[in-house]
Amino acid sequence: MSALVPLPVVVPLLGAALTLILTNRPRWQRLVSVIGLTTTLVVAVALLVQAYRHGPVVVRVGGWPAPVGIVLVADQLAALMLVVSSAVTLCVLLYSIGQGRGETGETAPVSIYHPTYLVLTAGVTNAFLAGDLFNLFVGFEILLAASFVLITLGGTETRIRTGSTYVVVSILSSMIFLAAVGLVYAATGTLNMAQLAGRLDALSPGVRLALQLTLLLAFAIKAAVFPVSAWLPDSYPTAPAPVTAVFAGLLTKVGVYAIIRTETLLFPGGRVSGLLMVVAGLTMVVGILGAAAQSDMKRLFSFTLVSHIGYMIFGVALSSVAGLAGAIFYVVHHITIQTTLFLVAGLVEERAGSTDLRRLGGLARIAPLLAVLFFVPAMNLAGIPPFSGFLGKLGLLQAGVAAGGTLPAVLVGAGALTSLLTLYAASRVWNIAFWRAPRLATSGPAVRLPGLMVGATAALVVLGLALTLAAGPLFRVTVDAATDLRQRTPYVRAVLPVDVNLGPYYKEIQNLLRHNQIPF
Repeated sequence: MSALVPLPVVVPLLGAALTLILTNRPRWQRLVSVIGLTTTLVVAVALLVQAYRHGPVVVRVGGWPAPVGIVLVADQLAALMLVVSSAVTLCVLLYSIGQGRGETGETAPVSIYHPTYLVLTAGVTNAFLAGDLFNLFVGFEILLAASFVLITLGGTETRIRTGSTYVVVSILSSMIFLAAVGLVYAATGTLNMAQLAGRLDALSPGVRLALQLTLLLAFAIKAAVFPVSAWLPDSYPTAPAPVTAVFAGLLTKVGVYAIIRTETLLFPGGRVSGLLMVVAGLTMVVGILGAAAQSDMKRLFSFTLVSHIGYMIFGVALSSVAGLAGAIFYVVHHITIQTTLFLVAGLVEERAGSTDLRRLGGLARIAPLLAVLFFVPAMNLAGIPPFSGFLGKLGLLQAGVAAGGTLPAVLVGAGALTSLLTLYAASRVWNIAFWRAPRLATSGPAVRLPGLMVGATAALVVLGLALTLAAGPLFRVTVDAATDLRQRTPYVRAVLPVDVNLGPYYKEIQNLLRHNQIPF
């Protein structure tokens, strides 16, 4: 099964190269993209089954064993993230194909869209599978380079202006991450995360804390954690609907994934739990207060995106199996639901020409299917029983109560308040855009929504409902993943077998260096 591990990275990259060659053949571009992402999803499911039954699946790139060479690791956490991200990217791709046909015919989306989208997918999957910090950095840079193109797609003044903010913030976070990578290597002599799990424990507490905080800052910017989240609501809403949806669903969650991975594998013990709880609470409350004040659907959803990142950070801060399991479950839920809501906003814009609530009304009567597609994920996000949003929040709040103490209790209250305010924000959108009498944007002639756009959105709505129906098995997977994260041993043993003999490889490296065949 180890031969499957590189495929979620390799297949999208090969697809990107092929679609770039097929620039003047949009139908073939679409076919290659769909086949590539479907293959990635099938491989991801196979890896999740293997990791759940038999433990982490590891591939040593080039045949060089860790810690000498690069390793890709598909444990339960990484494989679960691969499955949900592959499903979401496939649905968003289908949505974008439908939107392109509906807007400007066979030439849309523009020819660069498919190669860039597949490169973005490869960057996301590489980040999930990375077994060392530098390869994790490479994954981030691949997806960021692609996102720079996608967020400015179309070249309008608004997209260029807001995209510039996104680019500057992303480069800043990457510089901090790269500095942290250099500091970690200087302090430990390795970047392999399995090896770092042992070496970081031997450092002085001050040095270890400094490295931990530097990495946390870099990942917090990428995950849009308060107070370094102000860039997101201004950057995402101006991009095309499919781009905004995939950004909202995945890019911030890669930052959350990096926080989960490093805080459990590299820095266990919860030394910064108090700090994480404080920023988690502020992220939840400040984000949802911002959402309640918005009059545009996309900006409102952008603020709810920031707010609900706080739930995930809360689970990480608890440093318990229950807290981590709740955080992982909520990541899976939120990727699906938040992506769906942004796709619905795109459908509203397609139907009414605007997402400004002041110009909308009567959509429940004019487009009842669109109303259903909004109502179900909106109630799911708000945490209405029995949806997966309720189950995820319940798991996190129960873990907070079980932890005891003042800060967890305050966070439980903040989580409950955020859920109520999310319900208020979702109800406000429903009452204004869907329930009240038609307004300027919705009183014109009916616009037929492309079937592929509606179908892709409906597929994600169904996936969100499936998370509710399969909550029991999914929680078992997340609990097992959280247990392995807390123990660290399954990951470390899979990457660094006790019987590995590195002597011949070190001798080969020395011979290459002696003959100047490695240009350092």
